[in-house]
Amino acid sequence: GVIILAVVEPLLHKYRGNGVLLLRSWTNSSLCSLSTSAGVMDLQCCLCWRVALLLLLMPCGLQCMSVHILNEEPVHVIPGSSLVLKARIGQGPLEEVSVVTWEREPETGISPERVTLATCPGRSLKCAGTRPNVHVNVEQQGTTLQINGYSNSDSGVYAVTVTDHTGAKTTAHCIVRIYEEVHHVSVSVNVSHSLLVCGEAWGTDPHFSWFHERVAITKTVGRVSKDGTTLFVTMTPFCGHFTCMVSNKLSYSSATYTAAPCETEDRGTTAAVVCLVLLLLFGGVLAFLLWR
Repeated sequence: GVIILAVVEPLLHKYRGNGVLLLRSWTNSSLCSLSTSAGVMDLQCCLCWRVALLLLLMPCGLQCMSVHILNEEPVHVIPGSSLVLKARIGQGPLEEVSVVTWEREPETGISPERVTLATCPGRSLKCAGTRPNVHVNVEQQGTTLQINGYSNSDSGVYAVTVTDHTGAKTTAHCIVRIYEEVHHVSVSVNVSHSLLVCGEAWGTDPHFSWFHERVAITKTVGRVSKDGTTLFVTMTPFCGHFTCMVSNKLSYSSATYTAAPCETEDRGTTAAVVCLVLLLLFGGVLAFLLWR
């Protein structure tokens, strides 16, 4: 087996680009006659060569370097916190990582300029970062980029490039954006359809909440759409104060729509009590005048 592998391995490099010639040899079974002393050795030789030919005819063969960033994009980072990007490196049995490079370029622009963040020679633990807050390490099957004190200038399209020992390169990309506060919230109304729409001009990952007279919306007032942006009012009459609050990890903002005042039972009771008091006072004054 050792002798056969010693013969096959050089041929994998020598004849990698000439699969037709080896395929003809395989068809004629001439490669299976290297050993003639025993039938068992002939069978082993034949199987070994056929496996080698199958590897040669595969799309990647034994050299198929790949890299994939594990973070779900776009990645949003809170200002002042740390950005951490992780990538998985895949390689064939005959491949060796020579250089790992992390770069960044603007997400938009006619001719974006790419900036090199760090360069790591092979699997060396020493990676040369271009800034003190940039840290990169290369592991057995992956690499990690960490940028401390993230700011808006760090946003853009990040690229990690892996170069093998032959100079072949493969690259993966990931969009990174800054996490923005919520602001400029507004509420618009469609009276004919009894619905209110909450719109927010800016903000990352907004969460919507609705209130009527400072109380969370219940089924007696209406229902909220799945995305939280629309309130379908079912109460009659359409009255009172409706407030939409939009929030995320950094801030919150709200807007209120004021409809006609609602006639509540408390107000009706108060009005009845006032009328009764006035009536008693009027009756008392009238009785006093008649008595005199």
